[in-house]
Amino acid sequence: MMTTFESTVRQIMAPQQRVYDMLSNLENIEKVRDKLPADKIDNLSFDKDSVTVSVPPVGAVTMCVVDREEPKTIKFEAQNSPVPFNFWIQLLPVSEESCKMKLTIKAELNIFIKGMVQKPLQEGIEKIADVLQVINY
Repeated sequence: MMTTFESTVRQIMAPQQRVYDMLSNLENIEKVRDKLPADKIDNLSFDKDSVTVSVPPVGAVTMCVVDREEPKTIKFEAQNSPVPFNFWIQLLPVSEESCKMKLTIKAELNIFIKGMVQKPLQEGIEKIADVLQVINY
């Protein structure tokens, strides 16, 4: 059963194109590594099109960019994940100097798994949104 998790819509005080340029190249993660919760993420590695993290208790999960729709959407697909899921970042212009961002996760969850991961996934997507909202674009 497909389950959708969405972050709250966040205002970012930077132009849509600048935010897209930063987030669509995963090598830019290096610039925000210090803002990531070290206690939640181990062994972070990345290149332009993928990011791999060790997430206790799951293990290493890789997310690869599967689609970029400039300057609106960046779509990721999980690989090596015990639960198949997609993740995407949506950006909408508000003004020349600001945009809105929403994060979405769609995961294939059976009823038992959903009960266990629903709260951590919803909290996790909000934490990712928190970090992405405070980046200096």
